[in-house]
Amino acid sequence: KRGFTNPFPTKVCAINVGDLDVFAAGANVDEKALRDRGLVKGQFDGIKILGDGDITKAIVVTAHAFSKSAQEKIQKAGGKTLLVSAAKAGE
Repeated sequence: KRGFTNPFPTKVCAINVGDLDVFAAGANVDEKALRDRGLVKGQFDGIKILGDGDITKAIVVTAHAFSKSAQEKIQKAGGKTLLVSAAKAGE
């Protein structure tokens, strides 16, 4: 047997920007809001927002990671992106 298998892999939930368009303008979108809408199901170590799709509303998104295109699309629509670690450090 060759190679390496991580015994403690990080499980990340990927959500596309287009899926966030269901939230109202000005909404704060975090893990709880995503779970309430059914976009996140199960147990994950983190949430990453990917850039597939379009968003038309200005919302504040809090997640563990963002792709560069997702960050640009959210900011272009007038919204904000907050990293979870940065949000906790600021409190």
